[in-house]
Amino acid sequence: MATRREMLIGLAAASMTAGAPPVGNPSALVAAARRQIGVTTGYDSGYHRIGYPGGDVPRATGVCADVVIRAVRDGWGLNLQKLVHDDMSRHFAAYPHRWRLPSPDSNIDHRRVPNLETYWDRHGASVGHAAPHALGFSFPGTLQPGDFLTWRSFLGGGPHMAIVSQGGSWPKIIQNYGFGVHEELLIAQWLNTAEGHYRWRP
Repeated sequence: MATRREMLIGLAAASMTAGAPPVGNPSALVAAARRQIGVTTGYDSGYHRIGYPGGDVPRATGVCADVVIRAVRDGWGLNLQKLVHDDMSRHFAAYPHRWRLPSPDSNIDHRRVPNLETYWDRHGASVGHAAPHALGFSFPGTLQPGDFLTWRSFLGGGPHMAIVSQGGSWPKIIQNYGFGVHEELLIAQWLNTAEGHYRWRP
């Protein structure tokens, strides 16, 4: 029979577990992304110095990747700024060098779509990559809530990303491409170039 002390330790552990973020739960991720709607109402692609770890630009603004970073942080309690920075510090040569940086930069690396793609590719989260010049809704694999999608040549700009909020015949995504975080049908992106489909369940 368990002693009173063992029972108290068990209850404390259960209490801590009950209050812990549901890491890897796609519903928690989507809920955290939806909570950004109406809060993040602007878009700012400029370079900003932010704290480390756990830094962020003001919640009223940000870029497409910030929707994902904040959803992962709020919904799962995970810090992509630290995860990406640690991985880049150990394996810098494996990451894109299009910005010609001599070493990792914790202010911006995790906010760049190609770096997040590389991180997920390296950690087995890739469902697949779209064929070259595929339409913006033509992603490989069945889309599930909590999946991440990336694009090339989005609205005439550079790489872009979003979170799948609804699967099925008419998938929806949550994203920010210029006027704040919002949710819409994936098919609205048909003019863009699909790139990667990721399912990260840490």
